[in-house]
Amino acid sequence: MRSVLSFLVMCCLVACQSNEERSESVKTVQKPIKNEPIIDKGPIEFEGLIDVQSLNKDIFCELKYATDDNFMGFQLYNSIKRPYLQPDVAERLSKCQDYLTQVDSSLHLLIYDAARPVSVQKLMWDALDTIPKLRGKYVSNPNSRSLHNLGAAVDITICTNDGVPLDMGADFDEFAKIAYPSMEYHFLKTGALTHEQYDNRLLLRRVMKSQRFRQLQTEWWHYNAYPRNVAKVKYKALMTEPDSLSND
Repeated sequence: MRSVLSFLVMCCLVACQSNEERSESVKTVQKPIKNEPIIDKGPIEFEGLIDVQSLNKDIFCELKYATDDNFMGFQLYNSIKRPYLQPDVAERLSKCQDYLTQVDSSLHLLIYDAARPVSVQKLMWDALDTIPKLRGKYVSNPNSRSLHNLGAAVDITICTNDGVPLDMGADFDEFAKIAYPSMEYHFLKTGALTHEQYDNRLLLRRVMKSQRFRQLQTEWWHYNAYPRNVAKVKYKALMTEPDSLSND
């Protein structure tokens, strides 16, 4: 099974090198539903985590690992269907959305991933075992704990009222250097990254920095709420996915 997954991921890595091969399709995202019980009943928690959408209905969600639309090619989450974070991290993200609303009321934060069980982290890590030089860049070692495992990191973008993501010049989970924030200026000079795509990334960065989220330099979508050493002291890791979340 591992070898098959590794082969699929390698194929994905090769495909991602070509901008022309990216899918241009628009995906439907999950919006909070008005008068839904999750809003009426307040924050729903498990393992000390809180559903971000219970705090701010203007934040949208499309959990990629609850679908097969991810670099693994199959669904990784079963019961987790909504974005969970540590309460203080969720509060900060809610304030980021408030800031974005002030900038442009037609725009919304769109969460691709939030709290991630260590068990899922291990699946991702093992799938990249034949390409160790790459996997350390894109997937944290489960033994060291990802900030996602601690509920202190979020994969995120910006979308319109209709749930259409802004063009960031590279897809979510794209394993190519054009996704690197550290190389944006280079790709802007070569024309591989347009000024509009660059400005969209700057807007996301500005919004997230308003609440002290720090961006990972190899993924335009990934933001950390705390350094890992701080988060490991503050929080307990989410080890496995719950059997069910009755309010989802």
